[in-house]
Amino acid sequence: MTVVKGFAPAKINLTLHVTGQRPDGYHLLDSLVVFGDVGDLITVSPSHELRLTVSGPMARGVPTDRRNLVLRAAGLMGVTADIHLEKHLPAAAGLGGGSSDAAATLRALSEMTGQPVPDLDDILTLGADVPLCMSGGLTRMRGIGEKLDRLGATQGLSMILINPGVSVPTGAVFNGLARKNLTPMQGQLPHADAAGWIAWLAAQRNDLQTPAIAQAPVIGRVLQALQQSQGCLLARMSGSGATCFAVMRDDGLRDAAVRGLTRDNPDWWIKPCHDIPAISAPEPS
Repeated sequence: MTVVKGFAPAKINLTLHVTGQRPDGYHLLDSLVVFGDVGDLITVSPSHELRLTVSGPMARGVPTDRRNLVLRAAGLMGVTADIHLEKHLPAAAGLGGGSSDAAATLRALSEMTGQPVPDLDDILTLGADVPLCMSGGLTRMRGIGEKLDRLGATQGLSMILINPGVSVPTGAVFNGLARKNLTPMQGQLPHADAAGWIAWLAAQRNDLQTPAIAQAPVIGRVLQALQQSQGCLLARMSGSGATCFAVMRDDGLRDAAVRGLTRDNPDWWIKPCHDIPAISAPEPS
């Protein structure tokens, strides 16, 4: 029996600019994304029927029916399998957990069966972030998620992720924007030096951060706690929240900050992480 394991990394929006809204309601984005070495685990094995089981520290409340993108991804492949999801990422957290799970499922089922993954238009039916999560690595994502520029290696970021245990409704966050046609990312991404990289990032935005704080003020407290940590170079919210990240000067200062933040905020989900390179996987056509 062929058993295939896959990793579903956290998606971290280093920037997120809202540049428009289509007549069908989809928002147009311009976002620079990396993926962390923190994430969920997928295991697939052949079966005569499709079944999903879930375990892990964040398993509570995760659906095991067709509401879960993992099963919808398997249905898109036309494959029956036993699928087990080991859930480590908080749900509805701005980390793309469900989309990353679906992408990892597509990769694993492709490896198990030898079938190619579906084409981009079909993958988009699972959600705007799923194509983005197919290969990972430093990526610029535009449009509704269909325009992807793979940008190679990052600066090897030392990061902290914090989710304060609240979820913010994505629709309400987008509705909180006074304007939907804001400017895209500005300037040329500097690859040459870490200081220039951070300075360029700091000049960009997450346009959803302010309306998300209005929905859940604790996000502002998370950002303040990160900004006040020794060695913090940049703190910002990821996606539509509520998870926030900090880019730290080095791993030693990061780990010391994680210990202090965990001591002072025992109810928060706090994880150290690094960004990871692109995942070796079949690309959608």
